[in-house]
Amino acid sequence: MIKSPLLEKMTGYIGGRWTDNAEGNTFDVYNPATGKVIAQVPLMPEQDILAAVAAGKSALKLTSPYPIETRRKWLEDIRDTLKANREEVGRILCMEHGKPLQEAQGEVDYAAGFFDYCSKHIQALDAHTIPEKPKDCTWTVHYRPVGVAGLITPWNFPIGMIAKKLSAALAAGCPSVIKPASETPLTMIALFSLMDKHTDIPDGMVNLVMGKASVIGKVLCQSPDVPMLSFTGSTEVGRKLIIDTAEQVKKLALELGGNAPFIVFDDADLDAAADNLIANKFRGGGQTCVCANRIFVHEKVADVFGQKLAERVNRMTVGDGINGDVDLGPLINQAGFDKVKRHLEDALEKGAKLVAGKEPGELSGGLFFPPTVVHGVNRDMLCYQEETFGPLVPMALFRTEEEVIEAGNDTEFGLASYVFTADAERAQRVAAGLRFGHCGWNTGTGPTPEAPFGGMKASGIGREGGLEGLFEFVEAQTVPRGF
Repeated sequence: MIKSPLLEKMTGYIGGRWTDNAEGNTFDVYNPATGKVIAQVPLMPEQDILAAVAAGKSALKLTSPYPIETRRKWLEDIRDTLKANREEVGRILCMEHGKPLQEAQGEVDYAAGFFDYCSKHIQALDAHTIPEKPKDCTWTVHYRPVGVAGLITPWNFPIGMIAKKLSAALAAGCPSVIKPASETPLTMIALFSLMDKHTDIPDGMVNLVMGKASVIGKVLCQSPDVPMLSFTGSTEVGRKLIIDTAEQVKKLALELGGNAPFIVFDDADLDAAADNLIANKFRGGGQTCVCANRIFVHEKVADVFGQKLAERVNRMTVGDGINGDVDLGPLINQAGFDKVKRHLEDALEKGAKLVAGKEPGELSGGLFFPPTVVHGVNRDMLCYQEETFGPLVPMALFRTEEEVIEAGNDTEFGLASYVFTADAERAQRVAAGLRFGHCGWNTGTGPTPEAPFGGMKASGIGREGGLEGLFEFVEAQTVPRGF
């Protein structure tokens, strides 16, 4: 079992107190690298979720809001304690997720960046008076907290995803009820341990609940005291949340599925494109919503680019992330492993060629899937149609700019995309034509705290990061004053 000074309490956190697991029901948390149980955490009943909502409601201040300087201090304290504990939080994250230790610790730095950004730009949420005086009135715009927010996070970035949401919620003065993924609750418990010990956040402003998504989701969707939900996960679940909250007209912030095109034109720097693809695709073992899922390479350079990619992939190492000297850890669970294998088998059966990696029949036991490259992919293959969420790189050919824009958009998703070309005008045309909320030009980088990130089409609603993300948890209230 995992031991850590940040995991002394293996329970939920409601109203400023660690909860007792009265019913005694628990669920296991596994280390995907070893398959062993490393912790048991409470399967919290409906009454605990209702108590968390009530605690959040009691902490909400509308008539006498928490001053901006107070909220800034909360954010700064979380930033500082994350930085001071990056190694241990990263170790916990690595143990329950499997990503390499250095990458896990880098995610803690990434998370701290959101609290830092919000602390430095929180003044944007201060009230302001517009310069005009229409209707002989002075008009002041206030940014009121939307209320208690349900924050539901996925397992692939256990600290990064909550940082995006919680930083903006606290900046707005919104209490929150937070549900981590059942695969990775320990990183969230560690965060709450740090907030409990090193911040002066009022009781009820942050609440942690764990357990069945059906139980927790039902309360958050049905409670009139939770006017907002922020969710990162699958489009399938996002659609259900839209339906389940429609009656109450809740505010939703949704970051959903992706199917990112990675486009390499014939004038691109192929070495830079290959390096960026490796960094982009294999982060988190390929289990990210922003990683390249369909690689479109111009027919003139496809063979050369494939060789460069294979050389890099063949040098990569796979193993237990805690060792710190591997490039890829395990996939999160057997279902994730089986999906990647199914996509590989389907592509090869339909005519794709293996460029790097192993044949499906050569895959060994456990959740370690080797980095794999296939060439000759078409739209009839599963790896083209679906988000693989694993270390499979499917390459397809294209001839013209118009053709590849159409192919890139040939998906219901619109989260992230990438374009590699030396032609600035072409890059601008292609970026404008791609219906994706994020479009990297000659870079495979994903989100950053300083810029808004979110999806178009079926990839979501709203933005996280940047000033746009800072405003997600507030409602603008206009107050005209007569003379």
